[in-house]
Amino acid sequence: MEETYKDRTSLVKGAKDIAKEVKRQAVKKVNKAVDKAQDGYTQRSYNRFQDEEDDDDYYVQGGNYGVEANDDEGSSEATEGHDEDDEIYEGEYQGIPNMGQGKDGMVALGQPMCDEYKDRHELETERKADEEELAQQYELIIQECGHGRFQWALFFVLGMALMADGVEVFVVGFVLPSAETDMCIPNSGSGWLGDIVYLGMMVGAFFWGGLADKVGRRQSLLICMSVNGFFAFLSSFVQGYGFFLFCRLFSGFGIGGAVPTVFSYFSEVLAREKRGEHLSWLCMFWMIGGIYASAMAWAIIPHYGWSFSMGSAYQFHSWRVFVIVCALPCVSSVVALTFMPESPRFLLEVGKHDEAWMILKQIHDTNMRARGQPEKVFTVNRIKTPKQIDELIEIESDTGTWYRRCFVRIRTELYGIWLTFMRCFNYPVKDNTIKLTAVWFTLSFGYYGLSVWFPDVIKHLQSDEYASRVKHFHNEEVSHFVFNFTLENQIHSNGEYINDRFIMMKFKSVTFEDSLFKNCVFEDITSLNTYFRNCTFVNTTFYNTDLEPYKFVNSELINCTFFHIRTGCQISFDDDYSAYWIYFVNFLGTLAVLPGNIVSALLMDRIGRLTMLGGSMVLSGISCFFLWFGTSESMMIGMLCLYNGLTISAWNSLDVITVELYPTDRRATGFGFLNALCKAAAVLGNLIFGSLVGITKAIPILLASTVLVCGGLVGLRLPDTRTQVLM
Repeated sequence: MEETYKDRTSLVKGAKDIAKEVKRQAVKKVNKAVDKAQDGYTQRSYNRFQDEEDDDDYYVQGGNYGVEANDDEGSSEATEGHDEDDEIYEGEYQGIPNMGQGKDGMVALGQPMCDEYKDRHELETERKADEEELAQQYELIIQECGHGRFQWALFFVLGMALMADGVEVFVVGFVLPSAETDMCIPNSGSGWLGDIVYLGMMVGAFFWGGLADKVGRRQSLLICMSVNGFFAFLSSFVQGYGFFLFCRLFSGFGIGGAVPTVFSYFSEVLAREKRGEHLSWLCMFWMIGGIYASAMAWAIIPHYGWSFSMGSAYQFHSWRVFVIVCALPCVSSVVALTFMPESPRFLLEVGKHDEAWMILKQIHDTNMRARGQPEKVFTVNRIKTPKQIDELIEIESDTGTWYRRCFVRIRTELYGIWLTFMRCFNYPVKDNTIKLTAVWFTLSFGYYGLSVWFPDVIKHLQSDEYASRVKHFHNEEVSHFVFNFTLENQIHSNGEYINDRFIMMKFKSVTFEDSLFKNCVFEDITSLNTYFRNCTFVNTTFYNTDLEPYKFVNSELINCTFFHIRTGCQISFDDDYSAYWIYFVNFLGTLAVLPGNIVSALLMDRIGRLTMLGGSMVLSGISCFFLWFGTSESMMIGMLCLYNGLTISAWNSLDVITVELYPTDRRATGFGFLNALCKAAAVLGNLIFGSLVGITKAIPILLASTVLVCGGLVGLRLPDTRTQVLM
């Protein structure tokens, strides 16, 4: 009886379970019918339809059918409505929304065509639609994340990288005279250092900008800043001029990627209403880099005592200490960048949804904790990712060796960068690229050209004033006299010096012409810009002097003796006022940028980028005409400060417009191309304006004014991006 009762109880219980399952399946069928109508026979609908046909198998696999039932009904209710589409996927335990549902790749009647059956035009059309949807959604997500501690931390980290770029530009001009003198560079090779650095920056801007669109903003910036820091440090220790040029070339190549990558990186974590203002504040770090370089040059380079030597082969002078100090911002940025995440906008662009979602959640949580609202939850569950289009790249079969594989990989990456660059000239960004090219070239040509011309004109005025104070001595006869004081800025003609002693003295810009030195002694002599032309030396002794043969021009030496002649180039900043003056002028010119930076940051989002760009360039062009009145050093310095203060607003607005006009997949590449063009225009401007120093003022003034005004008018034709989201 007991066994019969148990069997009956089991039967009743089984019947109840079957009834529950039938009811649940009926509800599922109704829900799935609604889902089919809403989804239009999507992949998810098809998978559920398959589940209905395989219900028997499903329950066998799930372990619910043919297995002893649970005593309580909670277990069956807990799993009610759960099917195999709701499986836990990798990363769900971290709270990442599942983007892989309903993508089994199965084909059904009425389902959209698979990607392999579509041509490239259709895929690109779909991707463009996805990117437009992502742009709108991403703007809302960034607004939800807020602007706070994360953006400010990234602001200072990227600011250090931008500061390193500003330092690199100024290092060239400050180190050039000392390095060329220390390494005994003739005048024929004296201009290579400045040109080689700009060449490296030009190539680096294009390469690293393109790489940032391939591997990511953070990764590209880390590599390029590391290259710059390594070769900058190395250049401070090398002795040969050729190796020094090589190091500065690769140092410039590394730092060339800073500007396009930094602005692309930072713009992608800013909301629309914050973008113009905070990108303008970021530009201030370039000014800080110039001030830092000027101050360090002023404090370090003239101190010739800050040096040591290891024999005659190794000399470490103060300008090398200055090079090391100037590499510190670069090193600081590399260390800080290791703690920052990748741009989430870039990750979404390349289809890495989960990583982007986690970084956006990190931004949100960081800002909310800083606001005192740690309980506020990140509400975004799904982010649109653009359709990924695979690039078909032909790879040679002979890739067995490691160097062959490296070559193929490098060639593939370079080809990818080139394809991305060519897309900058496709619709709809083609017109914008052409206009930006004109604006970048004209602004760079006018700014860098006059920036070189101003200091050269000031030095030319100084040399003219110095030459006007030269003292002339004719037909002097001096005998049995001891010269132990400094002779400076003098010309001695047709003199006779008999039995005289020149001991422990300095000759600075002194010239002896058609003079006779008989039974004289030159001992412990230091000379700078000193020459003996058509002179005669009889029974004269030279001991521990730097009077090398090239300083005796068409002179005759009869029975003369030389002991311990110091050869090579001698650096001396004692009583050298011009060195301090150059650093001070650059310091003032860079500091004059501060008011323009503040004004542009405060007004960028109020009056608009185009008004700021066009107005600043036109006013800069008009200000060039004030150079007619620059007849003294103080007036030229004032004109330099005015010019720099006006042009900085154009630079800031141009950086913001460039970032906002290019879509994410071409943003860094387009910016890198334009920044490379900027460096090419700078070199051209340096050559043209530098050749006109001391010849005429009319051509530089008219040329700079024309290009700046024309560039400003072209800039006004660009589309206004103030109210647009990042594409």
